[in-house]
Amino acid sequence: MASFSRSLCSSLVLFIIFLSFSEARDHLIGGKSDAWKVPSSESDSLNHWAEKTRFQVGDSLMWKFDGSKDSVLQVAKRDYVTCNTSSPIETYTDGNTKVKLERSGPYYFISGAEGHCEKGQKVIVVVMSEKHSRFIGVSPAPSPAEVEGPAVAPTSMLQT
Repeated sequence: MASFSRSLCSSLVLFIIFLSFSEARDHLIGGKSDAWKVPSSESDSLNHWAEKTRFQVGDSLMWKFDGSKDSVLQVAKRDYVTCNTSSPIETYTDGNTKVKLERSGPYYFISGAEGHCEKGQKVIVVVMSEKHSRFIGVSPAPSPAEVEGPAVAPTSMLQT
């Protein structure tokens, strides 16, 4: 009887741990409220933050920014690479933005403020597949750098 109790208790603990890993989470972009800005250096790029964060289907991204000076555009990969703001998938301008991640794979976001994307204000968020999210630690989601080159424009492009 004692072994049954221990087995039941162990199973219950594992089930609770599994549930805590599978709950949807809100992720503040960059981990802080003032992160949606032109990065001061490549090491300040939001993609460095995104590479270290596990995103799962059902999680949400949250931005805090001055909506009178900036916006967040969800764009296609080609528009992310070229910083094309003319045909976004979605536009967020309220300064208190929340986007639910409803599928696995990459999501591309750029700043809508003129010239900011070219200076590196953009981020790729890679959402793990539901299969991988069930097995914590199996294989990491690809980093944004693996999905699409550097996130910050070379220094020579920043000079005007």
